[in-house]
Amino acid sequence: MGSTRYDMDARFDRARKEGYGSKSAGEIFTQNAKRMAHESMNPKGISFRESRDSAVHPNSVPIILGLDVTGSMGHIPHELIKEGLPKLMGGIIQGGVPDPALLFLGIGDHECDAYPLQVGQFESGDEELDMWLTRTYIESGGGGNAGESYLLAWYFAAFHTRTDAFEKRNQKGLLFTVGDEPCLKTLPASAISEIMGAGQHTYTHFELLEEARKRYEVYHINVVHSDQAMRADSGWKELLGQNCLSIEDHREIPNVIKGIICDTFKNKTFIAGDRNEFDNIQMF
Repeated sequence: MGSTRYDMDARFDRARKEGYGSKSAGEIFTQNAKRMAHESMNPKGISFRESRDSAVHPNSVPIILGLDVTGSMGHIPHELIKEGLPKLMGGIIQGGVPDPALLFLGIGDHECDAYPLQVGQFESGDEELDMWLTRTYIESGGGGNAGESYLLAWYFAAFHTRTDAFEKRNQKGLLFTVGDEPCLKTLPASAISEIMGAGQHTYTHFELLEEARKRYEVYHINVVHSDQAMRADSGWKELLGQNCLSIEDHREIPNVIKGIICDTFKNKTFIAGDRNEFDNIQMF
């Protein structure tokens, strides 16, 4: 994956043709009417999602974006397809990161939802990214259990992704979750088995966070638009420190992510190995 480029002009033309700016979420996210996840985003049986270098993207930067698709956050994918995604990808590239590879995850609640994890592919092209985003089933579930399954993003990143950035350059990727609830504290082996098709270990959220941090810089964007989100904020800051970003306006999500990625790349703080490999990268 990741052998195509993000073309802003082509994306603009397609958005106009598809009516992204005027259609409802139900018209764009067609899995909603089917009330089921798209077969291609079902994580059961997936060994790995891979972010690999290519002639078009010789220094791929893996980025995972886990979107909370429960009831209070289900409007975010709709906002992204309307205008947020081109702002994000265009801003990353124009900000000096020419080879981003973005993977979407749909995050629900493994204690309550039928589809607590949905998985796209690492992609760089505008058409492919739109495809994976609009395939997402906005289940609008969740429950009254004081949390959502953001730890599933950490689990998948830690155990089911492979990247040339890390394997060739000892360079960590970037992992973002976006939501408005606390993180559930435990991922039982039974839940992993049901979701992935196999699972023998129960993990705490602390354990999965540490596993994900071995290969990714981990961030959470807490959308503080409710009393519950405000109460969740202190827990996220205790867990992630400065890597918890609190925002009131969900429309700022692309700008927040873009800023972190571009600043990280510029400062080269996420490169654990030899930095000389990036001396010849052309900055836009």
